[in-house]
Amino acid sequence: MLAPYADEIREDLNIMGQIDLVFAKAKLSRELNAVMPRLNRNNYVRIVRGRHPLIPADRVVPIDIWIGKDYRSLIITGPNTGGKTVTLKIVGLFALMVQSGIFVPANEGSEFPVFEHIYADIGDEQSIEQSLSTFSSHTKNIVEILKVCDKDSLVLFDELCAGTDPAEGAALAISIIEFCRKCGAGVAATTHYAELKLYAMRTSGVMNASCEFNVETLQPTYRLLIGVPGKSNAFAISKRLGIDEAILEQARSLVSQNDVNFEDVLTQLDQQRQEMEKAKEEAERLRRETEKQKEKSDEYYAQIKQEKEKAAQQARKEAQYIIDDARRAADAVYEELKQLRKQAKNGAFVPGSNEKQAQLRRNLNEAESRMQPQREEKQRPEPTRAIRIGDTVELLKLGTKATVLAINKDGSYQLRAGILQVTAKPEEVYLLENETQNAAKKVIAGKVRELKAAAQPELDIRGMAVDEALPVLDNFLDAAYMGNLPNARIIHGKGTGVLRAAVQDELRRCKYVKSFRLGVYGEGESGVTIVEFK
Repeated sequence: MLAPYADEIREDLNIMGQIDLVFAKAKLSRELNAVMPRLNRNNYVRIVRGRHPLIPADRVVPIDIWIGKDYRSLIITGPNTGGKTVTLKIVGLFALMVQSGIFVPANEGSEFPVFEHIYADIGDEQSIEQSLSTFSSHTKNIVEILKVCDKDSLVLFDELCAGTDPAEGAALAISIIEFCRKCGAGVAATTHYAELKLYAMRTSGVMNASCEFNVETLQPTYRLLIGVPGKSNAFAISKRLGIDEAILEQARSLVSQNDVNFEDVLTQLDQQRQEMEKAKEEAERLRRETEKQKEKSDEYYAQIKQEKEKAAQQARKEAQYIIDDARRAADAVYEELKQLRKQAKNGAFVPGSNEKQAQLRRNLNEAESRMQPQREEKQRPEPTRAIRIGDTVELLKLGTKATVLAINKDGSYQLRAGILQVTAKPEEVYLLENETQNAAKKVIAGKVRELKAAAQPELDIRGMAVDEALPVLDNFLDAAYMGNLPNARIIHGKGTGVLRAAVQDELRRCKYVKSFRLGVYGEGESGVTIVEFK
């Protein structure tokens, strides 16, 4: 009978269920190529290359998204079917997976807090039975969310306040987001309202984002762009689909000038973004090429070292063979001399035998010492100055000449030897002073031309962390100064003021910055710092 063991059986089943759940989580994590995110206590969400678990791996487009540091509210705009709703679902689904002990399909560096509540109004909950419209159904959900949301909540709104008058809907959407912000909740909302784009641009703690759309192919790319408001593509799409130009012109005339200007600004921002992405891709390509060249040079060094060691070993082997052969000959001569002494009449000593033996031994010892490996050292005069960019130096390991391209912070040198670019320590090079002047002039002039070409009057670092923004700022200041720009504009956003303070501290330390100030009305006010160079 099993009845007496019912409690034990139930307990075993419970344990087996828990074990099965653990294995199921592990299996899912392996199938999704998922990682364990870091947990934090400051309500910061960061997703690195996140992938929706239900979209096939060969079709999914990874996205980067973060909420909670410089801003707590994210307004996402873009075309229909562009990926806005999927983005919201990724954020909400990942948060629930983390709190359920499940790894998330993203890259290392992703991190999440533990939310007390996760609320979402996503999808069309229209009910025929209850005679509720789409707008009414969503409003009913929102009312319930607003009653309970707090600083430990994550709130997700899909097409907030859609399905009603655009002017009233936009105003209501802004008010709802403001209410959630005052409660301290993290908010992500999708919308088509242009008013919400302006609201995000003007409000501290609120950030624009957009889902990219390719007008040429009339297809979304599903890429999420943080800090870039979505641009309306209605006219461009309509034109490509064949709507008469006269109709489009009349439509443009009906749009207010403010809306036109706003769309023009968005177009310029999108063009600048694309140019920056191309520059980034080019820089990444050059970095990969440099790494490949370094690997080739390391292999070249290793090959040369191996060949030299092999040649030295062979030389020592041959020398030892000669010495051993000579010693055998010497021993034979020694034995011959001993026999001569024995054969001397009445035991007489053979004149000069000892001297001949000693001289033979001395010659053998000298030959052996000459065969020992010795390092040949050149006697060089000490250089009269330190090595500079453009100098010609000798690589001591290889005995070849190279040109100094750059001096690293750790004191090492970036060199070009023929088609190779290598890194060398100070003790591995020797300055060839009489061969440097012309080369130095050419290298320095080339660097100046590169910096002038890279000089830009404006830098946008909004959304960056301080440790990410400062290296970018330093490179921008160098290029602007070498490009003889009189002043520059740094856009850091208002936010909490942490990034602005870090930027201004760096400007105070910069020796070629004459002065700086916050922007005035029309320049970006406290979200912008204007720099004047010496």
